[in-house]
Amino acid sequence: MTDHSPGRLPIRAKAAVMLAGLSLLLSACFITPGKFSSELELTGEDSFTFSYEGEIFFLGLSDLAQMGAADGEFEPTECYNEEDYSDRECTEAELAQQREDWEAGAEARAAKAKKDAEEMAVFMGGIDVTDPEASEELRQLLLRQKGWNRVEDKGDGVYDVSYTVSGKLSHDFLFPTIEGVPTTNPFVQIVLRDDNVVRVNAPGFSAQSDTNPMAAMFGGMGSLAGLAALGDEGSAPGGEIPNIPAIEGTFAIVTDGRILANNTDAGPVAEASDTSGTQTLQWDITPRTKAAPTALVDLSR
Repeated sequence: MTDHSPGRLPIRAKAAVMLAGLSLLLSACFITPGKFSSELELTGEDSFTFSYEGEIFFLGLSDLAQMGAADGEFEPTECYNEEDYSDRECTEAELAQQREDWEAGAEARAAKAKKDAEEMAVFMGGIDVTDPEASEELRQLLLRQKGWNRVEDKGDGVYDVSYTVSGKLSHDFLFPTIEGVPTTNPFVQIVLRDDNVVRVNAPGFSAQSDTNPMAAMFGGMGSLAGLAALGDEGSAPGGEIPNIPAIEGTFAIVTDGRILANNTDAGPVAEASDTSGTQTLQWDITPRTKAAPTALVDLSR
């Protein structure tokens, strides 16, 4: 009998929730950190250095993105007793009707898969995600941009990267910024205010943001964390959900400015031997992190 206890969803219901969420994630060209370490140095009145070492996951290039595409084999759906909705074996007639309906929808599924790929190419800087060379094309796109010193394709939408950039704080800053790809979910933002005050936000370094539009669908969890939670065996068409790297890492701000506000657990820390006034703010990020790192720093002298 199907388990309808609280907190449990039937297999096909879980798959439907997952694929519905997936369509929304893909529309945002979802990019998320995996294992990483990142640091932002704010020194002087108008200088900064930002670095990111570790994994970046591109949902559109993963096997997960293909789950809603045109499937190649017929898979029967469950049949239920009308009285108590318990599952039962389907009759030969029911199976035949299911197969007939599936075959009749083949053309529509193929058209939808093609349309989805074309739409995803718009969000991926023109890269056709169905092309076997798509991952390498994205790797080359990143390498030709300043700051991307290493980009290694680990497969299934995951890249191991080394990114470092230094400059003057004459304008706002976002990471990652990728040519031709809309900036929908930045990992780190630097926002300049008047009088040399800087606001640093790191919305991408939070796995369980309460402001995430997908949070309600996945019980308050972050989008990809919620999909992973649904990914026990049999929850997705074809078996287990494809691998999604868990977010895990550290983010630090090192500055000789005056820290006006921050949401770290320990607050600013200074080395005992450091006489320059430099302090460090550090956040440890895990799949349980709710509050995105944020700080307000006065760099005026």
